[in-house]
Amino acid sequence: MKYETLAKDIIRNVGGKENVNSLTHCITRLRFKLKDENKANTEVLKSMDGVVTVVKSGGQYQVVIGNHVPEVYADVAAIGGFQAGDSEETSGEKVSLFNRFIDTISGVFTPTLGVLSATGMIKGFTALFVAIGWLTVTSGTYQILNALGDCLFYFFPIFLGYTSAKKFNANIFIGMAIGASLVYPTFSTITASGKPLYTLFSGTIFESPVYITFLGIPVILMSYASTVLPIIVSTYVGSKIENFFKKVIPSVVRTFLVPFFTLLVIVPLALIVIGPLSTWAGQLLGAATLFVYNLSPMIEGIIMGAFWQVFVIFGLHWGLVPIAMNNLAVLKFDPILAATLGASFAQTGVVLAILFKTKNVKLRSLSIPAVISGIFGVTEPAIYGITLPRKKPFILSCIASAVGGGIIGMMGTKGYIIGGLGIFAIPSYINPSGIDSGFYGAVIGILVSFVLGFLLMFFGGFKDDEVKETKKEVSSTGAAKGGEVLIRQETVISPLKGDVKPLSEVTDEAFSTGALGKGIAIEPSEGKVVSPVDGVLTSLFSSGHAIGITSDQGVEILIHVGKDTVKLKGKHFYPKVKQGEAVKKGQLLMEFDLEAIQEAGYVLTTPVIVANTASYLDVIETEKKTIGYKEDLLTVMI
Repeated sequence: MKYETLAKDIIRNVGGKENVNSLTHCITRLRFKLKDENKANTEVLKSMDGVVTVVKSGGQYQVVIGNHVPEVYADVAAIGGFQAGDSEETSGEKVSLFNRFIDTISGVFTPTLGVLSATGMIKGFTALFVAIGWLTVTSGTYQILNALGDCLFYFFPIFLGYTSAKKFNANIFIGMAIGASLVYPTFSTITASGKPLYTLFSGTIFESPVYITFLGIPVILMSYASTVLPIIVSTYVGSKIENFFKKVIPSVVRTFLVPFFTLLVIVPLALIVIGPLSTWAGQLLGAATLFVYNLSPMIEGIIMGAFWQVFVIFGLHWGLVPIAMNNLAVLKFDPILAATLGASFAQTGVVLAILFKTKNVKLRSLSIPAVISGIFGVTEPAIYGITLPRKKPFILSCIASAVGGGIIGMMGTKGYIIGGLGIFAIPSYINPSGIDSGFYGAVIGILVSFVLGFLLMFFGGFKDDEVKETKKEVSSTGAAKGGEVLIRQETVISPLKGDVKPLSEVTDEAFSTGALGKGIAIEPSEGKVVSPVDGVLTSLFSSGHAIGITSDQGVEILIHVGKDTVKLKGKHFYPKVKQGEAVKKGQLLMEFDLEAIQEAGYVLTTPVIVANTASYLDVIETEKKTIGYKEDLLTVMI
């Protein structure tokens, strides 16, 4: 396994496999449903090589990995014995209705995104080739490429029947059968060539011709190709019906009689009641979003462009995905997500400017792959690794994206398919009738977002993370003589008072092996923690037992008080500062009740490590056996 070590570390730090209800993944993230999020070592995961960051949103514990998440997911699933779609046990935690909605939507749509983007790209490029005259709509090449691009979205109810059934813990083949019944081709033939028996709801917006009946009950035949709401609702109801029959049918015949009776009930119910109601609801939703858009396309574009990246960070974008897909099915286009097209390019432009401006080796090494992935629409490495921690670059990217979104809205850009990301998304905005002003709006919006993001960052008072060099000369023994620096270094003072131990003696393997970085351990004699550097308190674990600080020179320090003290859930720990606060060397960060924690049975040996050790030449530990506050503990060779 390529990522075996990383996978084991992730499983260990989410609280072990026994703490995992379920696991899925999207383009860049592992999405865990945990029984108890307090058992997860969030700060350890954040500082781990191979993990970009951790996000808790929508009832999910999301470990952001990057573009290679499918490979990491495969190893995590194999080692932990997790299977996608396993039943999700309840954690006993009350989850809000909104979080449940976000979790359901992401669970249903996430598995389809890769293939959905791929087929959308094929359809988009096919439309582009027709628009520029490379293909004609009558050619065999066009017919095959168009079928390939259309296949998934046209038969989307079947695929969503599969993913919905997994999400609702139902038989996946029952879900697929429901979806297949909704797009059964004979129904469209009947409505195209047959004569209606009569019409229901005449004179209203719900006027519907009736071509067939079921046991005398009128069936309103509608086109369910490409729809999303009817199959999701039908599968949910079907899961409840299936559970009922599982309880009343003897186990000896349950294998075939449960699907038999479930399908007999749910498919007619879907065609007679759920399908029409869901379709009408979808049409109203499409009309409502179009109404809001038509009030001021430019303002809608500015708002969506400005806040899209914020939505992505918190997972709120999932609430807009079904709206966009519904619009594509009902309106045949979507103007809502079109306004977000410039967001990834604004982010990329900002990071490119940072790449040109910075002299910090680590920041440059992060920026290069972030720019490349950003061009192709994957911005998590840029957001979490570069712009968001520095705040100003992230804000500038949102401003640039808002301007691009305003242009896109003003020029009436609409998406006609769910296609690729980044530059591969451009063909998605070609009107099937031909290239129009909306397509040019998409291209201009992208260029403006990218260029404006670059210029705002380049001329916006960028402050480099580079360590300021002092004019000192270092002898072969490392002593300063005066003159020009040969080796730069930062001294980390002791945050605690007590006995010094090598990191190898710490009983926590994650620290003792050096996997989390080089450092040293202290057996505290007093219940106080002071800041070891001038910098920013970048993380303060909710239980108070772990503190992360980034020095003004970029050294990331993790102070982890005791082993398994996270289980105390903050009891006996008393933080004196807040996350995000600037701190000075020697400033009191936290007090803890040393005796009470020991009486509770916990070991208080405290690792003090440099989490980004790989960015430096070396980390040299003190040779002292005992140490006091503010005495030199570690020397980071930069």
